[in-house]
Formats: sequence, structure tokens, C-alpha cells
Amino acid sequence: MRDPAFARLKFPRTMRMKLSREFNHVRKEGKRVSRGCLIANWKTLPAGSSPRLGVITARKLGPAVARSRARRLLRETFRVHQRELREPVALVLVARSAILQKKLADVERDFLSVMRQAGLLKETQ
Repeated sequence: MRDPAFARLKFPRTMRMKLSREFNHVRKEGKRVSRGCLIANWKTLPAGSSPRLGVITARKLGPAVARSRARRLLRETFRVHQRELREPVALVLVARSAILQKKLADVERDFLSVMRQAGLLKETQ
């Protein structure tokens, strides 16, 4: 039997926001914090639901290759740290142009900093 602490971190498509009305709802009615290479908009979800993520990469970031890389970096960062969230949230991450020069570790640092500032991370012991 597998230890739940080492269970695989999943990020299925059902956890992704796809519809523009979902994005607009979170951006309009949620809260917002920006730092480093990203802007985070979030709205808390009812207890027991799974967190949801939406990623926005504007065309002004650059060609499709650069935008796709930015989306992959943000999704991977969320996937790795999703269990550290205090409560389920609908989270919209907007990539800023600074993400183009960053590596995964830098994006992770900015993500965790934003989540701490927003008070969305569990208390560390």
C-alpha cells in the first residue's frame, strides 16, 4: 500500500479552467496580488472541492513557443505546490513578460511568494 504523503501529484484537465466566464468571474470577484513574473487572481471555493487553475499568457509575451513555455512553467509550479494550499481556490495566474528569462526555480519562488502574501499557504511547522 502506498503512503499518501508520497502519492503522485496530479493535475488532470478537470482542474483546469477553460471557459472565459470562469476566468472573468475569478478576476472580477476575487482578490489579486502581483509579484515578480506573475499576477495571481483567486477566489475561495467551497470546502471539499478541488482547486482549479487558469493560466493567461498574452500575445505581447512573444511567439507561441514563449507563451507555451510560460504556461507550462506556471502549471508545473501549481501542480507541485497544490497540496500546500490552505483551502481550495479558483486561481488565475497571469504571466508577465519577466517570465521569459526565468527558470522553473525562479517561477516557483515568485509563486510561493505570491501565495504567502495572499495567505493561501498552510502554516509551516
